[in-house]
Amino acid sequence: MMTTEAGPRIAILGGGIGGLAAAAFLRDKGFHSDVYEQAAALTEVGAGLVIAPNAARLVRRLGVLDRFVERAVQMEIGWEFRRWENGTVLSAENLRDGCKRLYGEHTYAAHRADLLNALRSAVPEDSLHLGRRCVSVEFAGDQAVLRFEDGETVRPDILIGADGVHSRVRSAIVGPTQARESGICAFRALVPARKAPEFARRRAQTLWIGPDHHLVHYPVSGGEYVNLVAFAPAGASSVESWTATATLEELLDEFDGWDPRLVELIRSADTPGRWALLDREPLDHWNRGNATLLGDAAHPMFPFFAQGAAQAIEDGAVLALCLAEDPNSPSAALGRYEGLRRRRTARLQEVSHGRSHLNHLPDGPEQQARDLAYSQADPLRANGWIYEYDPEVAVSASV
Repeated sequence: MMTTEAGPRIAILGGGIGGLAAAAFLRDKGFHSDVYEQAAALTEVGAGLVIAPNAARLVRRLGVLDRFVERAVQMEIGWEFRRWENGTVLSAENLRDGCKRLYGEHTYAAHRADLLNALRSAVPEDSLHLGRRCVSVEFAGDQAVLRFEDGETVRPDILIGADGVHSRVRSAIVGPTQARESGICAFRALVPARKAPEFARRRAQTLWIGPDHHLVHYPVSGGEYVNLVAFAPAGASSVESWTATATLEELLDEFDGWDPRLVELIRSADTPGRWALLDREPLDHWNRGNATLLGDAAHPMFPFFAQGAAQAIEDGAVLALCLAEDPNSPSAALGRYEGLRRRRTARLQEVSHGRSHLNHLPDGPEQQARDLAYSQADPLRANGWIYEYDPEVAVSASV
């Protein structure tokens, strides 16, 4: 395989959270990469996300946590489940003290753009190529070939597909993959903090659960906004797109009859986005020749464990470590990366999928048993397998 004097020529397709995290970790290990992003500017659509300790430690490792927390909000309460009709608290976790003690880092909530900006600050400007729309990914033997709308052809030594749920690189590696309708759609919206009720401005990750629906809210953007993500039965107009919109009346209709405080919060929201959650099985493999996948391109997951961004960041860290340990055999390094990541991400896909049923139970005996289980649970410890993960430990243990 041909390389430059500085190492293999690495192309990353996609300049979202996963693509920038990969570029940042590769740079940390001495590799240069070229990030190709179709958007003309690196602005992250969407709204909020949660950065749990497993991801926060990696943001710190890149040296950009201080920049991130300028706008991120440190969570004090998490997994605060509330009953839909009256807001009764079914369970809550002390994140302020527990996360640092158990996992060495706090949990944060942030606007996606603030995480993107922090990661971008760890990537050299000459690595970023904006306004570059890839129109095809093909293979000549084991060599991936990228063709762009402007006519340029790129033949990298290593191709990393970080191009999201509609990934061209995934299609080239594994062929067309069919997604199933999950029957669930998601709404997202922001509420200016000045309009939000006091309970929603707390540094809390709150989940209201009820029949066929649930809604999550937490503060973002330094507390200037409250992020809402709501889940409801999918309608015919739902599409899998961050840019599709609904009306506020449609969102209010979904939560008609719920606790008046929650309805007041929804009523103060801006125009909500709406997208369908499509159901995808974990891939059997995501490497081919000199190409691999990461983030949503490799393992799209329901957002019910708030681990999508975290897993993309972990992917980038593990991939960089594997390449650093075996820089002269990129295909072997990519195989090792896939082997280290596929089981963990598949497990998270599966548990996130299972939560969709549990959170939407109709009132009755099964719901009462769930509420009792939540009241007795300790998710901060139970999810230790998620939060204690360290890529360096995982890679070292695989030798």
